[in-house]
Amino acid sequence: MRRFPPERIVCLTEETVETLYLLGEDHRIVGVSGYAVRPPRVRREKPRVSAFTSADLPKIVALAPDLVLTFSDMQAEICADLVRAGVAVHAFNQRDIAGILAMIRLLGALVDARARAEHLVASYERRLDAIAAAVPPGPRPRVYFEEWDEPLLSAIGWVSELITIAGGCDVFADRSGAPAAKDRCVTSQAVIAAAPDVILASWCGKKVVPERIRARPGWSEIPAVRHSRITEIKSPLILQPGPAALTDGLDAIVAALR
Repeated sequence: MRRFPPERIVCLTEETVETLYLLGEDHRIVGVSGYAVRPPRVRREKPRVSAFTSADLPKIVALAPDLVLTFSDMQAEICADLVRAGVAVHAFNQRDIAGILAMIRLLGALVDARARAEHLVASYERRLDAIAAAVPPGPRPRVYFEEWDEPLLSAIGWVSELITIAGGCDVFADRSGAPAAKDRCVTSQAVIAAAPDVILASWCGKKVVPERIRARPGWSEIPAVRHSRITEIKSPLILQPGPAALTDGLDAIVAALR
């Protein structure tokens, strides 16, 4: 990092973009992921320099960033290329709600906005507690969250936790803490055996087709399919581990479980 706080930041995933806007530090952003859509004006204001697993290295270097923010092992090769090009990089890897809140705090510290970051975190903690406290007593609906369809991927950590906060029971919660997506692969037979009452789907960048879910062999006997309780949650709301998941993503889960 050439200076503190960094004056020119490139964000290669959506959640750091949204967080910097919420902290009032968006003037520092000089480049974003092509998937960044929150707030909507980001698509007009900031140049797009990457997808998720690929990036335009010359374009990033030409922006002369003080800091590039990345996420997870999926961007490890991009990180390595940037480091070799002499660019300062910070790689986040939050996989649960505690990690999301820690990311907000750390990003606040990186841009010298600690107090605003703490205020934002406190507001999310109050919100999560209030929604969890409002869950009515009684049996919880069994929920299967599908992150991908070929192969079938179950919920990652923060999504599984949000299902619980919203009043549901993730049928594959035991897999949610797995470090790699391949460890969250489930079989069609396992989903049938789990008999979820609700199916939530977010196919990571492509539109969910409920008809394809209903047409899977043997799935007609799943309660969620029998009672037409299949709901798509748009991936920008739930699959980015940041503010969107804790707000609109959680609200979408709550609505689907009613």
